[in-house]
Amino acid sequence: MKKYNWGIIGTGWIAHEMAGALQASKGEVYAAANPNEDELKKFAAEKRVKHIFTNPDEMIKDPNIQIIYIATPHTFHYDYIKKALNAGKHVLCEKAITVNADQFDEVEKLAREKNLILSEGFTLYHMPIYQKVRNLIDNGKLGKIKLVQVNFGSLKDYDPSNKFFNKALAGGALLDIGGYATAFARMFLSKQPESILTTVKFFETGVDEQSGIILKNTHDEMAVMALSMRAKQPKRGVISGTKGYIEISNYPRATEAQITYTASAHEESHETITAGKTSEALEYEIQDMERYIEQGHDDGELSISRDVAHILTSVRTSWGMKYPFDEKQFFVN
Repeated sequence: MKKYNWGIIGTGWIAHEMAGALQASKGEVYAAANPNEDELKKFAAEKRVKHIFTNPDEMIKDPNIQIIYIATPHTFHYDYIKKALNAGKHVLCEKAITVNADQFDEVEKLAREKNLILSEGFTLYHMPIYQKVRNLIDNGKLGKIKLVQVNFGSLKDYDPSNKFFNKALAGGALLDIGGYATAFARMFLSKQPESILTTVKFFETGVDEQSGIILKNTHDEMAVMALSMRAKQPKRGVISGTKGYIEISNYPRATEAQITYTASAHEESHETITAGKTSEALEYEIQDMERYIEQGHDDGELSISRDVAHILTSVRTSWGMKYPFDEKQFFVN
């Protein structure tokens, strides 16, 4: 496989993780950018970054870089994605890839026009356990899928000034952790939901603190989700069908799935399947991103991200929650 040079925009905790994964898989980090020069130099020294830029736009223009990884707050994703794609770079962007469906549709169209790979940084797209789970479902072992249940709860410190609760930075549970729950649900529904029921409790800054969301599609498959930023929950997903169910704990970086087969209402048997390593989650992302470039397509993952973006925007619209930079609201088509 061709050697690809990666440039990282941002130096926060997830950028540190990605830089570590690049070191492990490629031996180095080619470039990093952050307008905060002190943070950038500290990051570069720790992660052995070859080239640093205090202006991310200059890094994007570097002809030696093929892939731009974006690890900034949500509100900066859209502009950097457009700049990178217009510079001919492939892009891996952290979730939420954009703050609304309109932005997503625009950058997806641009990537297609430029014949470039655009991918969202959901680790669950890449964990090897999900290929095993998908094969099991495709082979009919669970029968017809009826219901997906998924939780994600963080316990963030009470701090109204923190970015997680900052409306100007698209804070709140929905875009921070809700994307993971929604992506998990959408992966196991056979088509996009068009019926959405939801309720929300707002934090004092006006962002969503916790919510419940129910999705249903025309195949009568349903997903039930619970999100919270101020109450810890297990990261647990359950996929239920007419012949059994699968429980997956720590689903963003899962390595194990517990299966209960229900031959009848009175009979059960059990199986556990394993694959992958949690510690290598971002290395799987790197490998898949480079494989997508080689093969010229992303195995359909951006289409899942598109549906997720539209679901999240519809949920937010139903709450009447607007960010300061929103020009209009969008609904799932």
